Amino acid sequence: MTKELIKAEIDRVDEERLDELYDLIRTFTRGKKGKEKATLMDRLIEIKIDGPEDFATRVANLTR
Repeated sequence: MTKELIKAEIDRVDEERLDELYDLIRTFTRGKKGKEKATLMDRLIEIKIDGPEDFATRVANLTR
């Protein structure tokens, strides 16, 4: 396997799926070698929230 083969496959990915591919590559490259336990920060970085742009504002308004 070479980087050129991988890059050729990446070039075939539809524009609409590039975000998904990027997330997959980031997760892969951030992975630990060996059996080291992931730190809390490693796990927190992977959290994704799918919500409206004003999500934090709405939550703040609910707690007032």
